[in-house]
Amino acid sequence: MTKVGILGGGQLGRMLLESAAKFKAETYVLENQENCPAYPFCDHFTLGDIRDYDTVYSFGKGLDCITIEIEQVCVEALEKLEEEGITVIPKPSVLKMISNKISQKEFYQQHSIPTPDFFITYSREELVKLIDFFPAVHKVGLGGYDGKGVELLYDINDIHKGFDAPAVLEKMTEIKHEIAVQVAVDQAKNIAVFPPVEMVFDPRLNLLDFQICPARLSPSLQKEAIEIATNLVNAFQSPGLFAVELFVDQSAKIWVNETAPRVHNSGHHSIEAIATSQFEMLWQILLKEPLGPTHVKKSSIMVNIIGAPNYSGIAKLEGADSITDQDTFIHWYGKETTKPGRKMGHVTRLNIKPENANETAHFLKNSIRCLSDTKENKDSLV
Repeated sequence: MTKVGILGGGQLGRMLLESAAKFKAETYVLENQENCPAYPFCDHFTLGDIRDYDTVYSFGKGLDCITIEIEQVCVEALEKLEEEGITVIPKPSVLKMISNKISQKEFYQQHSIPTPDFFITYSREELVKLIDFFPAVHKVGLGGYDGKGVELLYDINDIHKGFDAPAVLEKMTEIKHEIAVQVAVDQAKNIAVFPPVEMVFDPRLNLLDFQICPARLSPSLQKEAIEIATNLVNAFQSPGLFAVELFVDQSAKIWVNETAPRVHNSGHHSIEAIATSQFEMLWQILLKEPLGPTHVKKSSIMVNIIGAPNYSGIAKLEGADSITDQDTFIHWYGKETTKPGRKMGHVTRLNIKPENANETAHFLKNSIRCLSDTKENKDSLV
């Protein structure tokens, strides 16, 4: 049986492990807390820091294959493991490039991938010289995730929000649609592409609010998005599952925003709505099994269950019992505590009508909420 290690034990690791029952794999997880979402589902758990060289190297050296569920890991240890014959997916070289938004943007530029104009900044005071480039989006090079590490800068009064660290200053674009395309590449370089999905973001939290599949785009725009995503992933020259986030501007031009080299929030609907889920697809890549089909079985909407404003403490799911139809599927991530803006689960509804997507999302968001026994007096988003 293949010994597969996962760096990270969050909700992505949990859902990956939930789908492991269909495959012949012995699973190992490394995470820095035992009460993480993935803990109850793995065969072997190691408590340790996924960013520490010795810990990651020791964890991986007895495995056949290792993957990630979060980018913030010790890539140097993965490079050493790869040198010693351990299969690392995605390749450490690609993970190192993608995990830094600066090198990621430079990669797009070098490979003629359409992406908004940008400058590299190394301190906040440099922004004063680039005021003519505003409005722009400032993205910290290392450490940003789930909307953290991103600031919108409209004029000189916003400079104080910028990062006093290496970062990308990207030209702000008038976005009409935000979309994502997942591309799977197996170890023999075979490719499978998931249908594009449309993403709607929470403007306060800057993270995914809900997602629609298929995307509400013309066939020609969907085809173009798939071509751009496939060309980008081919340039990586690495096996793995890659979520390419793109947007369509007001003139119908498609730009690449960024790439996640792992299973991704934009693909959670695939568990019920796609012929092969993103999690099954990653197992097929890791275990050298044939890639499954990716056609849409049923149209869907996926809504994130986010920790409600003003509630922090022991998590409590409210409203799930009121949802009784067979087309709605609630996924709870098993996190013990909630706080405002924290991802706590998601709900997928099938057989939706695209024209009613916003209304359906609003209904689900208001029907299923994550609260706690303690309510705070002030509204905090993080």
